Amino acid sequence: MGWRETCAMEERMRFILAVRKQEESFAAICRQFGVSRRIGYKWLGRFEEEGVRGLEDRSRAPLHHPRAMTQKVVDRCLDVRRAHPSWGPLKVRAYLERKAPATVWPAASSIGELFDREGLTVKRKLRRRSPPSSAPFADCAAANDVWCIDFKGWFLTGDGKRCEPLTITDAYSRYLLRCQALPRTDTEHVWPVLEAAFREFGLPRYLRSDNGAPFASRGAGGLSKLSVKLIKAGVTPERIAPGKPQQNGRHERMHLTLLQDAASPPASNMREQLKRLRRFQREYNEERPHQALDDATPADRYQLSPRRFDGILRTPEYIDRKVRMVRGNGTIKLEGKLVFISQALVGEPVGLLEHEDGWAVRYGPIELGKIVRGERLQRPRRTRCGP
Repeated sequence: MGWRETCAMEERMRFILAVRKQEESFAAICRQFGVSRRIGYKWLGRFEEEGVRGLEDRSRAPLHHPRAMTQKVVDRCLDVRRAHPSWGPLKVRAYLERKAPATVWPAASSIGELFDREGLTVKRKLRRRSPPSSAPFADCAAANDVWCIDFKGWFLTGDGKRCEPLTITDAYSRYLLRCQALPRTDTEHVWPVLEAAFREFGLPRYLRSDNGAPFASRGAGGLSKLSVKLIKAGVTPERIAPGKPQQNGRHERMHLTLLQDAASPPASNMREQLKRLRRFQREYNEERPHQALDDATPADRYQLSPRRFDGILRTPEYIDRKVRMVRGNGTIKLEGKLVFISQALVGEPVGLLEHEDGWAVRYGPIELGKIVRGERLQRPRRTRCGP
């Protein structure tokens, strides 16, 4: 029988004493104690070299780990993690590979275990989520196909100042085009930021937003003063469905990263907060790897739009449609009657196409609805913006 586990040291000592007495052959003693001659010689050799301590159990872990992290690699991983607390092991590894491609960096799982040991991992509670939807992004196949715009949501800096950043991203490359705190969230303050982005980067095909002011209104076509300017600049406004922020999920996810990296906690004053926003924009675009981009950065994937902006807002033109100018009270005159269209379109031309049951009304690429029997504009329930 083998060693009795409860008193292994005693059994091994009895084995050594029996061997030293030399009353039986070594093979017979091994059979008596139920061990092979190889094991018997092992314990005898340890006893002769180390005495009684040599009979103690030893760890089976290898003495040498050829793939173990060197202290230099460990320190570099920890430095990146501490500099970017919101980055997980995948992003840290991708960042290190970009900075030092000649170095063999450990697997992301090993880096994650390192962060766990160092207490740098915060476990998150799992939440049940709805299946993701990619419906609005079906036509987002290249840079500048779709830009996304929204306000981050306000927060107070340490000195009590209200900070509400306006952000604009390219949906394809995730490039953060603008991250700028504004004193007010109206057209007069948002349009200059958009205009500056158009001059720097060119024009997108669509600009996606939610249904709040100043991006949209409750009027015909959801048009606001800002969206009318967009159309005249050559950009089609596109709105997500009410209550469906996941349709702008890429932009919303960027907002979470912005909150973690630049506003948790907020800076002590507005001046320092603005510095944080500028630093976040640079790091997000040029340093932070993105898994959806195969660990490239947004700056690697973004390209300027070939549609340059000359600063001129052009009135939409219509072919094979009657044109009516929207009056100061938001109405047009049709068949001798005044029909209300939209206050946002005052001074703008709308195109009318006659059908059997009335007139289809359009402003640029946006269908506004139908005028039946010259009485009032009937709006469509849900219109997807597009040409």
